[in-house]
Amino acid sequence: MTTRSDPTEALPTHRPSPPAPSTPLLSLRGLSVRFRMPAEERDGDRGGRRRGTAPPRYVAAVTDATLDLLPGEVLALVGESGCGKSVMAGAVLGLLPGNAEIAGAAMAGGIDLTTADERTLARRVRGRLIGLVPQSPGTHLTPVRTIRAQLEEAVRELHGLPRRTPRGRLREEAERAADRAWFPLDHLDAYPHELSGGLAQRAATALALVGDAPVLLADEPTTGLDRPLVERTVDQLRLLADQGRGVLIVTHDLAAAERVADRIAVMYAGRIVEVAQAREFFAGAGPRHPYAAGLLDALPSRAFTPIAGMPPELSRLPGGCAFAARCAHATDVCREGVPALLTPSAPGPAATGTGTVPAAPASGAVACHHPLGAPAARPRPKPPAEDLEPVHD
Repeated sequence: MTTRSDPTEALPTHRPSPPAPSTPLLSLRGLSVRFRMPAEERDGDRGGRRRGTAPPRYVAAVTDATLDLLPGEVLALVGESGCGKSVMAGAVLGLLPGNAEIAGAAMAGGIDLTTADERTLARRVRGRLIGLVPQSPGTHLTPVRTIRAQLEEAVRELHGLPRRTPRGRLREEAERAADRAWFPLDHLDAYPHELSGGLAQRAATALALVGDAPVLLADEPTTGLDRPLVERTVDQLRLLADQGRGVLIVTHDLAAAERVADRIAVMYAGRIVEVAQAREFFAGAGPRHPYAAGLLDALPSRAFTPIAGMPPELSRLPGGCAFAARCAHATDVCREGVPALLTPSAPGPAATGTGTVPAAPASGAVACHHPLGAPAARPRPKPPAEDLEPVHD
């Protein structure tokens, strides 16, 4: 076993060709999640003697999400904070609060994750089928136990080893998991507070790998890291995908997504509005949805121009396209109906499929009444006035 004792060791970067079509490791079909909010009391008359209860409110966090994650693929789910990305991840792992109501299906290993009971999720799914790389590893790790102790406990639980398992075997398996996550073995006896942000992230990734899960779900794995650590973290996820795993990265960091992703799924106000090959999205024809184009234009390396306005409240979504109020291309038809997710060459919805099981949207699918063409066909935002050089007569 190779010991990686240098926590700053650079990881090799690699962008392989998109994986060939194969059986999905994770399939979402019409996945929807809404949260029932407490009903509010209201006055029944002017005197306030009679009181009634308002109808319950719902927050539509995820609506009709359909996606496939393939072996060897990194799929980046991107969008602004609060658009429903992490809720989707929570639904897949059965980690939503009790007021969540779920519809649709999420399949992995022949199990519908939306209907599975807690026993099934705990014993067959979490850590075994799907490994979670958490958003905040510092809070995910137990502060009073060393990384080695936490890995050994995970090995015992996920591999079903008896309590009397020799310590040497637990130690070997824990070191193997640490090595696969590029966690330096000479830091295994450290406590979480003694680790840098990057090493804490690798420790959390090692825990996610203990059960040899074929799917890794990375929920905002680069939050709070500086750029070199961001790049090393996502490079690590890329290498794990190259070993045959499917990796779903939930992120708002487009630069990180561009670095390692095979495909991009863009989410806005709870809906997936575009699915594209990463190379086409970032360097080819470009995004086709105006919101996705706005995300790219907001990058410092591009126009550095923010999207005007604010996203709608998920408890008060408009009847038509949720982006219409912020979109320069919006017309009356945008405000009247929600656009279906369409492929460029197909007249019907992208997720038509056969029978009762819809297919996942193909790359190039977009939910927009007025999809954009090539980047050159759309006007670029004007730079701020202070950035313009003065003109001398």
